[in-house]
Amino acid sequence: MILLDSRNYHSIEANKVFMSNSQYKDFIKCEAYAMAKLKGWKEPESDAFGVGSYVHAAIEGTLEEYKVEHAETIFNSKGKPYAEYSKADDMIRALKSDPFIMFILQGQKEVIMTANFAGAPWKVKVDNYNPDRKRFADLKTVKSIREKYWHDKYGYVSFVEMYGYITQMAIYAEVERIWSGRDEWIEPLIVAISKEDIPDKEVIGFTDSDLQYEFEQIEQNMPRILAVKKGIEEPNRCGKCRYCRETKQLRRIVHYTDLLA
Repeated sequence: MILLDSRNYHSIEANKVFMSNSQYKDFIKCEAYAMAKLKGWKEPESDAFGVGSYVHAAIEGTLEEYKVEHAETIFNSKGKPYAEYSKADDMIRALKSDPFIMFILQGQKEVIMTANFAGAPWKVKVDNYNPDRKRFADLKTVKSIREKYWHDKYGYVSFVEMYGYITQMAIYAEVERIWSGRDEWIEPLIVAISKEDIPDKEVIGFTDSDLQYEFEQIEQNMPRILAVKKGIEEPNRCGKCRYCRETKQLRRIVHYTDLLA
């Protein structure tokens, strides 16, 4: 079993051994996409990823190092930050000026944990871990906290449901429970900060029943996922993701009414 640290946590070698929240969601999204990533295929990082990492670094206390390492993407030729990073500075100020948020974000930073459940070894990296207060908190930078998103299965939902964050909280809570030897889950929280002109912010909580439902879904999905990951079953293609579009080969004519399927 590979020994995880901050340098190899996101490596292909680690992802081949361990399941993770992001890998699980990749398989749910598209099995072919998930397998391609395990074989080294990559998609470009979005601006949203850079802003999120920038804000995380500020809360972790490593922002100056982050600026040095990513200077080309943060600053223009005149040494001024690009607009999205100026906005990120506003988000950081909104977080740091709120005593309740800073209280919630107390604890150990970027804690790596591993555990076995649902037939597989899992890995997580917890943003803010506070075992003494029996909670952990994950920081999310979002377009809007209150915007409604259309989900094909559930209709209009919040960003929490749209991006699978309840699933993430369930995975993190179960890994922490096993890793720490607890009998029960500790409290999972999301600290959300929006990218609006005046950043909105909330601390978002979940009940055990929320987590239990997601955990049951994970247990139901894992046999198929593991069969594909181990090469026992061929991966299905969603036909819509970046990888499927990039490798698409047409073999038939489709009726126009199938275009929205």
